[in-house]
Amino acid sequence: MLYSQTVNKLEALRLEGMIQALEEQRRQPDIVQLDFEDRLALLVERQCLWVENRGLATRLKNAQFKITASLEDLDYRSSRGLKRAQIEQLRASPWVKEHRNCLVTGPTGSGKTYLACALGAQACRESYSTLYFYAPKFFRALESARADGSLFPWLKKLARAPLLIIDDLGLASVTGKLYREFLEVIDDRQGQGATLITSQFPVNQWHEIIADPTVADAILDRLVHNAYRIELKGESLRKGKTPPSENEP
Repeated sequence: MLYSQTVNKLEALRLEGMIQALEEQRRQPDIVQLDFEDRLALLVERQCLWVENRGLATRLKNAQFKITASLEDLDYRSSRGLKRAQIEQLRASPWVKEHRNCLVTGPTGSGKTYLACALGAQACRESYSTLYFYAPKFFRALESARADGSLFPWLKKLARAPLLIIDDLGLASVTGKLYREFLEVIDDRQGQGATLITSQFPVNQWHEIIADPTVADAILDRLVHNAYRIELKGESLRKGKTPPSENEP
C-alpha cells in the first residue's frame, strides 16, 4: 500500500523518470546492497535524464526539420568544401549562444539542407529551441500572417527563437514588401538569437535576389557581420552512390 501511495504522489508531481527508476530498482534483488543515499541518487539521476530527453523530443518536434540529420553522419570525404575543423567549432553551438549567424551556400544537392538540419538538431541537443523553415513556405506563411492579422504575434515568436533556420533563400520569387518584413524579422533577432540561412546563390549575389538595394543592404549588413560562412561545392550528392542519411531534398 505504501508503494502505491508513493507512486501516486510521484505521478501527481509528474516525476515519471523517478517512477521508472523506482520500478526497476524493485526488480533488482541486489539493489539492497546500496545504501539509501546511493539509491536516491539513482532515482534523481533518472528523473533528470527523463526531463532532458523529454525536452529534447519537444524541441525536435517543434523545430519541424525537413529531414532527420546528425553531425555525426556528415561525410567529409567528398571534395565539397566541408571542413571538419569548422564543423567541430560549431558543434557545441557556441554561435547560437553568442547570437551569431551561419550562412551555408552551394549548388543544388550539395548537402545544404542536411547540414542545416544537423546543426539545428545539435542546437536542440544543447537545449536551444529552434525553428526551421523552407524559404518558399516561410514567405508564404509571412504573407498569410499579414493577411489574417496574425503577423505581430508570429514576428514575436520568430524573434524569441534562439535559432531560426531559413532553408533555400532565393529559390522562389518574393515581393519587395515581404523582404522588408523579412528585414524586420532579422532586425528583431539581432543580438537576441542566431540565424542560419542556406542558399544556392553565393552571398555576393543576394543583392540580385532581394532586388531592392536598400533592403538588401540592410539585410546583408545584419546577416553577414560576424557570420560563419560555409561554402559547399562539387557535384550533387544525389549522383552516384549517396548515403541515405545525407541526401538533401
